[in-house]
Amino acid sequence: MKTQENRVTNLVANAACVFFSFCAIAPVVLLIIASFTDNDLATAQGFSFFPKQLSLEAYEYIAIQWQTIGRAYLMTVLVTVMGTAISLIISILFAYGIQQRDIPGMRVFSFLLIFTMLFNGGLVSTYYCYIKLFHIKNTIWALVVPNLLMSAFDVILIRNYYTTSIPDALLEAARLDRAGEFRILFSIVLPLSKPIIATIGLMRALIYWNDWTNGLYYLSERGGKQLYTIQCIMNNINENLEILRQSTAQGVAAGLNVMSMPSTTVRMAIAVIGILPILVAYPFFQKYFVKGI
Repeated sequence: MKTQENRVTNLVANAACVFFSFCAIAPVVLLIIASFTDNDLATAQGFSFFPKQLSLEAYEYIAIQWQTIGRAYLMTVLVTVMGTAISLIISILFAYGIQQRDIPGMRVFSFLLIFTMLFNGGLVSTYYCYIKLFHIKNTIWALVVPNLLMSAFDVILIRNYYTTSIPDALLEAARLDRAGEFRILFSIVLPLSKPIIATIGLMRALIYWNDWTNGLYYLSERGGKQLYTIQCIMNNINENLEILRQSTAQGVAAGLNVMSMPSTTVRMAIAVIGILPILVAYPFFQKYFVKGI
């Protein structure tokens, strides 16, 4: 039987969960409502959960400018898939390698992993390395490589999962049966590591999806504009609304006055479009995410 203390504890815990859930959901709800708010009303009075006048003006503008925004959206999907897949491959192989204690030199690689996670050369030297040595400026690799080489924490999480959740006796039995390391990795280790792989994959996908700094650093208006992701578009809109006014011919052909662009609500509409894939994908990864953490 539940005691009075347990009931009070459960009540407080449930109330706290409801409160923090509301704090997390309320901004998303306000974002969606703001994207459907009349632009003039939002400019004059700000955003509200209960706007006096709704409008589809922001989404109509996005539809007209879909050649720019749609390309950025597809580029975001491509970069996220590429970056997440390559990052998982590197992290899984690296973690499996340094987890082998009987192989000489693995402690050195473990030390280098930790050291580079704590210390780096700084933004200036990193920028010059990518530009002068790797030549990634104004290429799709400018959106993939910088985040790809910053996943030491992911490697540590995967290695710890290997150590604590996969029995050494199971691996030794496979080796006694003359299974090679790749056979052990793909047939035993990876199937047992689905929770941590899904967790790291979701975290890495969020990083790639939300990244805009690499586009700011390594993509120029002249040579890399066609590689802009949706986050780069949103950042440029926040700083300079002219990025969506450059297709003047399209706006005139569609009968839209480009000077009356819904500048306030279009930011919210693009943000809504930007978060939709994450909202759709997260429920499928949630059980693995909780178990992996």
